[in-house]
Amino acid sequence: MTREVAQQRSSRARKSAARTVAALAAGLALTMGAAAPGQAADGTQGRSGCDSPAAGGASAPAAPAKEPTAVPAPAAAGNSTQKIAYRVDSQLPIGLWSSSAVTLRTPVSGGKVRLDVTSRGFSTDSLTVQRYDAANRRWADLDTGPGGGSRPTRGTFTFPVTAKGADAGHPHTIALRLQDLDRPGTLTVAASVEDGRGHTYRAPARTTTATRPEVGVVGWKQGTTLERGGPSRAVTVTVKNTTNRAYPALNAFYFAYGAGSDHALTPKDLTLRQYRQGHGWADVPLLAGGCDPGMSATLRPVAKAPLAPGATAVYRLTVAVARSAPRDVARADTGVTVGNGDMSFFSQNLPFAIRGGKQAT
Repeated sequence: MTREVAQQRSSRARKSAARTVAALAAGLALTMGAAAPGQAADGTQGRSGCDSPAAGGASAPAAPAKEPTAVPAPAAAGNSTQKIAYRVDSQLPIGLWSSSAVTLRTPVSGGKVRLDVTSRGFSTDSLTVQRYDAANRRWADLDTGPGGGSRPTRGTFTFPVTAKGADAGHPHTIALRLQDLDRPGTLTVAASVEDGRGHTYRAPARTTTATRPEVGVVGWKQGTTLERGGPSRAVTVTVKNTTNRAYPALNAFYFAYGAGSDHALTPKDLTLRQYRQGHGWADVPLLAGGCDPGMSATLRPVAKAPLAPGATAVYRLTVAVARSAPRDVARADTGVTVGNGDMSFFSQNLPFAIRGGKQAT
């Protein structure tokens, strides 16, 4: 876990961080490759390996990085008696950036802001915190300190700051944003500032909750078996937005992988169909990966965007195995992922055995 969550620190590994929630790394890697390209923390596009066009994968073309069109204008935190104050959104929905801010009411010259974080339910190494660099009009990662242990629950985030004119009448506020890349839980942040003149001021700690939409998968049982050339099997994925934020880019994917002694499953060996209200049933094309002998498909939208708090999206699918599927492949490791943009917040494996059927001639 230590190496995996450490990779989440780098901007290039943002998509890989989402993949760790699935046991089938190869299939889920294909799924995320078929999603929108991952945007790095500094606004650049970061793709490599099987996700790159050169690898022949199913990745979408890279889109030009876009700088923010509006400068964040966060409200001041705390009150006039506090030398430093910190605030954060009441929820941190996984897959979305959540706003935060530090407000200084004391002069600081060549100082440093420090955020001491304590988590419950997830690792602090899975937390990404950025500040808005107004001079360069970009979001920048904060410096981090090692949490320690295989699954740390304490960590530090720091950044330099100068606010020579800050006082009670002229508060200086720095916009921050943060995102948990792991799982639900709680996070407590204690902010402090070294003013560059030997003084350290501390803000009251603030606690927030990392959450995510509720996802249910029904219709697929352990030990499911599909026959070559036989009937399809249905599965339904229901996503209910139980958070207090809208998900503007909700998406879902299906991934599959299967290999035998001499052959591997290819897109022609599986039939994936999806039902949408007003459209009926339709095939969903599976795309082969460039590096792994697997495949993935982007499911078609089933709800209005964005998915508002309390709203539900239902994905109804069927899966069948072609009669021509290679006979030495006796098992398929498949599954679904749900996310927002290029960040997955849910994944579940839906494996099945393959048997019977006559090979097509």
